[in-house]
Amino acid sequence: MAKDKSGYIIAAAFIGPGTVTTASLAGANFGFHLVWALLFSIFATIVLQDMAARLGVATGKGLASAMKDMVSTPWLKMLFIALIVSAIGIGNAAYESGNLTGAAIGLDAFWEIGTGTWAFILGALAIALLWTGSYSWIESVLVYLVFIMAGVFFVTLVVAKPDISLMFSQLLQPRLAADSITTILALIGTTIVPYNLFLHASLVAKSSPNTDKTTSENPNTENQSTIKKNSDKSDAIKACRKQSATAISMGGLITLVVMATAMMAFFNQAATMDAGNMGEQLKPVLGDKAQWFFALGLFAAGLTSAITAPLAAAYAVCGALGLSDDMKSKGFRTVWLAIIVCGVAVAALGFKPLPAILFAQATNGLLLPIIAIFLLVVMNKSKALGDFKNTLWSNIAGVLVVSVVVGLGLYKLTSLFI
Repeated sequence: MAKDKSGYIIAAAFIGPGTVTTASLAGANFGFHLVWALLFSIFATIVLQDMAARLGVATGKGLASAMKDMVSTPWLKMLFIALIVSAIGIGNAAYESGNLTGAAIGLDAFWEIGTGTWAFILGALAIALLWTGSYSWIESVLVYLVFIMAGVFFVTLVVAKPDISLMFSQLLQPRLAADSITTILALIGTTIVPYNLFLHASLVAKSSPNTDKTTSENPNTENQSTIKKNSDKSDAIKACRKQSATAISMGGLITLVVMATAMMAFFNQAATMDAGNMGEQLKPVLGDKAQWFFALGLFAAGLTSAITAPLAAAYAVCGALGLSDDMKSKGFRTVWLAIIVCGVAVAALGFKPLPAILFAQATNGLLLPIIAIFLLVVMNKSKALGDFKNTLWSNIAGVLVVSVVVGLGLYKLTSLFI
């Protein structure tokens, strides 16, 4: 599965309630003035996920294991482990609360028992699914639901007859100001998801051609085997790169369409968007049923991401601590269980839903530079990569991505004090 579907799993993982909510808020509040942030996010996601996948194929290891193995000094290795565990743990706990809150909003539109109660029920469902060690079938169903919702957004946009010239005009007038920086970071955080780097590397590592460890006393035979293995890795990397670029671009297009429909419904209009009327943007096609369909989409997107976020955290933490990454192992289950419990606790405390989701995405945007810098270092220093290390162009693209994200983060911190 990982070899054939990893790119689409990554795309489905970032098309969660945070994406739908953040893109809707961006379109409603800023029109197309922030599309530049989305376009940058798609480019950056393709660049970073390519590095993560290449690492997994070339070494047969996850990102956390590769980071840890790269360091030989004991105290520095412990620092690395602490940073990986804390960064992914904190980031995924925040992300999980947003996922569960988004799904709870959707269900509460059908049956009003409170988002806190729904978050508890959804957390229990996610625990039950992950405890079985086999979640792919339910994930596939939820991904289909998300893409069905995306199809309705596409149809809605066409029926609404958008003002293309206005959109293009706003696209050419990018905005970066104190009132938009949180939304910009949220757009970046909901697309370039740090935990997806760990998830992608681990998924492709399990199907890597690197798994053959046999050796031969005949140097010629061993050399031929090495050449064949490298050729297989190269082919796997090319296929993974093509699939990831296609899937991530598709996810970006869905996000763009959500922004466009929200812009048409709310930007410069008398009504303001909140949790109760987000589905209004679908009314041109679905009429009075728009809110219900939007709620169903939020539920599907939220539960999908609520499963993948703790799963990725388990891969990252277990890799860093040298624990088994078998889904049924005690350590693996402990990690994802802790993430879900934290997510449920935060979601059940009664925070306002839209700020909670936006905060989760912005948190990921601030944590991203830490993981991206580590990934860049690994892709240049790891001896296990061999011929599959970063090229000059990969490094230039990676440094550009990290520089922009760090710059935006510093701008956000500066705006808090000035």
